Amino acid sequence: MTHTTTEEPTRRPSGAIVPVLAFAGIVVAVMQTLLVPVIKDLPELLGTAPSNATWVLTSTLLAGAVATPIMGRLGDLFGKRRMLLTSLAVMVVGSLVCGFTSDLLVMIAGRALQGFAMGAIPLGIGLMRDELPREKLGSAMALMSSSIGVGGGLALPLAALVAQHADWHALFFLSAGLGVASIVLTLAVVPESPMRAPGTFDVLGALGLSAGLVLFLLPITKGSDWGWTSGTTLGLFGAAAVVLVLWGVMELRVKAPLVDLRTTARRSVLFTNLASIMVGVAFYAVSLVLPQLLQLPKSTGYGLGQSMVVAGLCVAPLGLTMMFTAPVYARLSAKYGPKVTLIIGMLIIAIGYGAGLGLMSAAWQTIVVSVVLGAGIGLAYSSLPALIIGSVPASETGAANGLNTLMRSIGTSVSSAVIGMVLANTANHVGGVAVPTLHGFRVSFLIATGAVAVGLLMALFLPGQRRAAKPQLRASSEEDAALARAHEVLGGFRGRVLDTAGMPVSRARVTLIDRRGRQAGATLTAGDGSYALAVPAEGAYVLAARAAGHGPLASSATHAGDDRPVEVDLALPGENAGVPA
Repeated sequence: MTHTTTEEPTRRPSGAIVPVLAFAGIVVAVMQTLLVPVIKDLPELLGTAPSNATWVLTSTLLAGAVATPIMGRLGDLFGKRRMLLTSLAVMVVGSLVCGFTSDLLVMIAGRALQGFAMGAIPLGIGLMRDELPREKLGSAMALMSSSIGVGGGLALPLAALVAQHADWHALFFLSAGLGVASIVLTLAVVPESPMRAPGTFDVLGALGLSAGLVLFLLPITKGSDWGWTSGTTLGLFGAAAVVLVLWGVMELRVKAPLVDLRTTARRSVLFTNLASIMVGVAFYAVSLVLPQLLQLPKSTGYGLGQSMVVAGLCVAPLGLTMMFTAPVYARLSAKYGPKVTLIIGMLIIAIGYGAGLGLMSAAWQTIVVSVVLGAGIGLAYSSLPALIIGSVPASETGAANGLNTLMRSIGTSVSSAVIGMVLANTANHVGGVAVPTLHGFRVSFLIATGAVAVGLLMALFLPGQRRAAKPQLRASSEEDAALARAHEVLGGFRGRVLDTAGMPVSRARVTLIDRRGRQAGATLTAGDGSYALAVPAEGAYVLAARAAGHGPLASSATHAGDDRPVEVDLALPGENAGVPA
């Protein structure tokens, strides 16, 4: 079997890739909480009923849920950077549409376009996997994954400040400016990934999943308005079940499905996604409760009487702490693995909510709760992409992380519906206005604690990580890390990448391709040109190597699937040489 690679010599990845991609994730996450400070004023601002005004928020959620897995798959097929730029461009268009209108229907359409950008987060994680050396990948993915919470947390005080001192449309022009800045930075810094999945885009699968998600999420977000036992709500839930089951049957029969359900059903992927839903529930509960507690007047006896801006600043440490936990996660995960780190994160979340039950009487106490919960949620969110990436082929990274991001979105949607229902049912009615009670806030925290307990149970079912017999890797440089990793891989392929003069080529990218044309692994060579790649199963493979200043190379090799390594040295041709057959 002969394979060739179409990859050209690549430029060395810039150290700015991580902050640029993380910034893109934060920008798109801002869209989720952009209008939180003006939620209560939306009916008046748009000249409509409160039940209609909520569509401005619901449309963003639904569009994000639909776009996330679809954009992930398109990124696997046609290029993750290309789809990332497309997502950001659609978000900018949506922001401008909203900025120039006060019409309800046009506003809903613009907000849906803004939500479309949520696919940028799994695309960013996929780009990191394809472009970064393994020893930098943990903290980078942690930061990218946490950007969902970081953007949401930081948007609250910023949006509150803008809404309090300027026309509310300025929020949309600000988001458009952030989107343009992210596009420019991405174009300047982030290279396109050379990895491509085989097959074509599953149009029917995309339509089926989109219909099923809309039918499922719509009654969750509108159930409190329609009534949870109304015919509309129950009918939509029933229709969602039918559509999603039929979609699943179809996906199992498609050669190149939108979502590989067989991979999704693996224990490591399934329980990671289930735990993600619970983490999403826990994250959104604090975002709903603390701002309301802080802004309620002191005359209620428990409200803290803070302004919109101060309330946002008190909750902002939630997002900041999530951002700062990325390097902490990298150290914990390197030593104990992402499963243990996820469990630690969930335990910290449970402690935060437990302490929060008694820390509701002062603004500084809400800051303490935000910091503790931010640390726990940051560790949990950071663990999720590592667990997913370690369980799926590289060619399915975008789609798999897109599905995982969708699971978190479903968790936040469920949290919004359940916490909203609890606060409404426990509210006191004063002058025709429903005022949330302290009892309702505490019940909401208990629900979040219960969700964390369920998530913790899901995490315990995750398979353990196999450990090497040698001491844990503690690299002082990328080259040393790659060399140490080469000695720790027992089976698979190993060898050296050399130039035409027989000299070692450092930082050459070696990609393992299986018989179906899918990437099965990738690594960078160490300073002495050595590499090591584990194999998922026995069979024939292609080792494709590329490096700046050299021509590409593809070499066929076979592995028996045991613990014995197969030595394969790769000699890169000169820059103008062709690809050997």
